Amino acid sequence: MHQIKRTGVKRFYFATKYSIQGIKAAWKEEPAFRYEVSALVVMLPAAFWLAQSGIQLALLLSCCFLVLAFEIVNSAIEAVVDRWGPEYHELAGRAKDMGSAAVFMMLNMTWVVWAGVAWDNGYLDFVRALF
Repeated sequence: MHQIKRTGVKRFYFATKYSIQGIKAAWKEEPAFRYEVSALVVMLPAAFWLAQSGIQLALLLSCCFLVLAFEIVNSAIEAVVDRWGPEYHELAGRAKDMGSAAVFMMLNMTWVVWAGVAWDNGYLDFVRALF
């Protein structure tokens, strides 16, 4: 049976509804997501304090929100793998490890961007004095 796809405002409404359900599920089921949201609560005002331009603010905030997005994708991968079955399979382990690695890489990118903005804005001048 062919299902008719929603379009227009209805599609936007349901896409938003499902996205909010996903965020709620991540909050409820994933401790790492809750930790990262807690970090965002601290980093959000810090970004406004640290940034000296709109592009710097966009970079700082984008990194934070991308960490959350990567965590949700990682959690989705884990949920699908776990749903498939509890027994170990090399490909399942690889998928979960790669999802975790993606979050790890995004966390590293975040601190690099934050450090770069702090460097450009003179907050890390003491490091230059060391060399």
